[in-house]
Amino acid sequence: MCVIIVKQQKEKKVSKEILKTSSRINPHGLGVVWLDTFEVSYHKSKEYKILDTTRPYIAHFRYATIGKVNRANTHPFICGDNSDELLMMNGSIYGLGNSKTCDTKVLAQNLGKTSRHTWKKQLSEYDCRFTTINTRTRTFQMYNRELWTKKNGVWFSKDNVIQDNLVAVYGTLKKNYSNYNHYLRSSKYVGSGETQDRYPLLIESLPFVVNKKGVGHNVVVDVFKVSNTKLADLDKLEGHPRWYKREIIPIKLKSGKVVNCWVYFNDKAINKNTTFHKTYTQSYLGYTSNWRNNWLRFDNDTAIDTFREDEILREDEVVETKPFCVGCYNDLKFDGFSNYHCSSCDSWFTESEILQDHFVERSVDRIMEGSMDNEDTI
Repeated sequence: MCVIIVKQQKEKKVSKEILKTSSRINPHGLGVVWLDTFEVSYHKSKEYKILDTTRPYIAHFRYATIGKVNRANTHPFICGDNSDELLMMNGSIYGLGNSKTCDTKVLAQNLGKTSRHTWKKQLSEYDCRFTTINTRTRTFQMYNRELWTKKNGVWFSKDNVIQDNLVAVYGTLKKNYSNYNHYLRSSKYVGSGETQDRYPLLIESLPFVVNKKGVGHNVVVDVFKVSNTKLADLDKLEGHPRWYKREIIPIKLKSGKVVNCWVYFNDKAINKNTTFHKTYTQSYLGYTSNWRNNWLRFDNDTAIDTFREDEILREDEVVETKPFCVGCYNDLKFDGFSNYHCSSCDSWFTESEILQDHFVERSVDRIMEGSMDNEDTI
């Protein structure tokens, strides 16, 4: 998590929307090095409006994964005894830091004990983005620049705060549905609406919209603003362009405003007997540590599918599983404090967000075999 913003140009501003998104996604502290004076100031993330200026700066919005949320763990950090040298980082380094002190602060202390000319080699060993600042010489350096994104002359350590793409979703990605938390929770929710034109929405366990304009209904959608990286993640989820194929179509928001959005279409066959729907609904009751209460309900218009009583297995058939990523099902690694990391898709989860229930092998097999009508129950 976290994001570093490097703005060198004096005549331009970073958009308020990007600053607000940076604050919303990374709410645990804001540190700024002002490049016209090389003074350092520390703020709360919600004070992002201080960056609505033509002044050049390097700013760091923090999302805490290691160490407490406090002023002492807000970037930048002094590098050891070198009071003129400062460090900012976007990323996490396992083995550094503890429940009180963040990993970047420990790294800065370690760097201060080594020769300055070795820093580039040391920092290149980590899959993170770094910036060092020397307040005496009034210079700074960016590391692992190939991992950064440049937009309108401004460098961003991650592009998740640059949400330029409008996407309209109608299935499991809708707000608070089963895929929302993993894929779209950090994206800006624009609002609900419907397709300006009629399209066929089919529900065959999962929903499919077919690109046949003028047939069916004005399909109900949720609209989000997403980054390029997030759009690529959605493409992988939807199998674009082999399974679903995204196209831009007009969407009418509830406010009456019409916006052009990406929509994922499927080439499902339709005929005169095909049932068309206006909306796909999914009632997600959540996970609990008790398998008997671990129900997932999916309400597609009027049908609600639940586990049948005869599908609940005996207690001696329960096996414990490791926590896994809700998006790609890769095993999660505990950081030793309060968060879990997925090395496959680089996602972070708190303890309350992970799926660490006791699953039953025979029930999972039944789901895979299709005894449950909706694959999202896995």
